Amino acid sequence: QDSGLAEIRDLAQWVLDGGSGLAQPVGGPGTLTTRDLLGDYAAFLRGLVDLTGSRPLKVVVDAGNGMGGHTVPAVLGTSAGLPPLPLEVVPLYFELDGTFPNHEANPLDPANLVDLQAAVREHGADIGLAFDGDADRCFVVDADGEPVSPSAVTGLVAVREIARARAGGDTDVAIVHNVISSAAVREVVLEADATPVRTRVGHSFIKAEMARAGAVFGGEHSAHYYFRDFWFADTGMLAALHVLSALGEQERPLSELCAAYERYVASGEINSTVTDQAAVVEQVRAWAQVRGAGTDELDGLTVTSPEGQSPTWWFNVRASNTEPLLRLNVEAADRETMQAVRDELLVLIRSDAADAADASTTTSSTTQDAGDAS
Repeated sequence: QDSGLAEIRDLAQWVLDGGSGLAQPVGGPGTLTTRDLLGDYAAFLRGLVDLTGSRPLKVVVDAGNGMGGHTVPAVLGTSAGLPPLPLEVVPLYFELDGTFPNHEANPLDPANLVDLQAAVREHGADIGLAFDGDADRCFVVDADGEPVSPSAVTGLVAVREIARARAGGDTDVAIVHNVISSAAVREVVLEADATPVRTRVGHSFIKAEMARAGAVFGGEHSAHYYFRDFWFADTGMLAALHVLSALGEQERPLSELCAAYERYVASGEINSTVTDQAAVVEQVRAWAQVRGAGTDELDGLTVTSPEGQSPTWWFNVRASNTEPLLRLNVEAADRETMQAVRDELLVLIRSDAADAADASTTTSSTTQDAGDAS
């Protein structure tokens, strides 16, 4: 995909070389206008998701000393002059500090959720929200402090965005998800009589596919959530509003609400250092062929259990573009099957790594935010 950087480079070089004629010279300096848009931003988001009818909720928010500490008080609170919502917000690390003194502002690392989980339990909160440094990602924990899968959040928000689009007159509604999102996402979209669109991992791919398909919403297992009504950009705050609204419009706890979207057992992303990525992928492909499993290569190699086999399973293995790593994600109908498939594949994948001088593996409970470099 063309990023436009080459054109920018050529234009910059043209200017450095003394080029002229692209624009008419101005007669003097322009006018500098300063305006605080935070209130407009908060009002815009509230206009997309109405929380005024919610039951009272206690919400712990961990901003991780990032931008969420600036925006959450405006959107969920009254700092921007908007009317109060039926929310009691318990703030954690709202002070803007780019040194991130309390923990890394990456909610996908379980170590960075510990403070949020403890605070949710301590305060008897209904929900916990954790934002990354620029608040474009939002991670959710339930009233017990247990993490909610970003795929479950994708499914929940997708159903709400489908209903919202239909209420606005849309008939053909599409939802975008990537290749390592839970199979439950596709299922709930189909159950809502909408069209699931599967794409590669990475924000540039999902944004391009959303624009092509005119999708109303897109979600990644990295906790990036994209909205047509937010200019196809990702915003953790709008996803958080959807989850809060879904929770507040009924009496069940979040764990019960999300159970409908957490239908399978996932391994999380498992990274293995290998010496020859392509050769290992071919070994995995041969493994799949022997078992009569289905395959596709939209992003890396995705393998699905043979038709009619039960319990069902699938996995994706894809190479990092920047490191000698293979990334494995496995999902199955039950934990025993997931573990069996995962362990068999890791033996196969790591047979290559055994001869490497420095074989290493990292595992996360959810997919890493590797973006387009993964």
